[in-house]
Amino acid sequence: MRLDTRFLARAGVMVALAVAFQSLGLQQPITGPVVNAILFTSVEFVGTTAGALVGLVTPCVAVLTGILKVPFLVPVVIAGNVTLAVVYGLTKRFNRLGGALAAAVAKYAAMTAGIKILVAGNVRLQPPVVASMTVTQLYTALGGAAVALAVIRGLDAIAKARERGERAR
Repeated sequence: MRLDTRFLARAGVMVALAVAFQSLGLQQPITGPVVNAILFTSVEFVGTTAGALVGLVTPCVAVLTGILKVPFLVPVVIAGNVTLAVVYGLTKRFNRLGGALAAAVAKYAAMTAGIKILVAGNVRLQPPVVASMTVTQLYTALGGAAVALAVIRGLDAIAKARERGERAR
């Protein structure tokens, strides 16, 4: 991976897209899958580093926009997002669907471990907060995977049609 102008521009567009969507102030069941879809598509089209960059920025924006109401959970969300990007980046070349599923489960595992560490350190978290940072993250990551894989498939079809000199249907 080279940090050239093309990479920076593409990564910047993905970060901007995620931040713009988060800034709409929609609820987590909508925002979560879309942000996860942006993480997956960032990895697919720009690279794992870009996906990780989006994963670093989005929790900070979530705090600022009120989506994430507990600021000390930012590192847990960052760990989950970066895990998703890295696992998908490592596995997508073998099978996109399998890689996306593995990445979603890995994100869930990373965030669950982070929550368990906080609770073990005597941080008191309300059960709804624990749920939103564990099992809900699995669902939003799976939803994001479904959206991203549909987008990736569509963009692949358009690219192949262009290569053949056809119009995409």
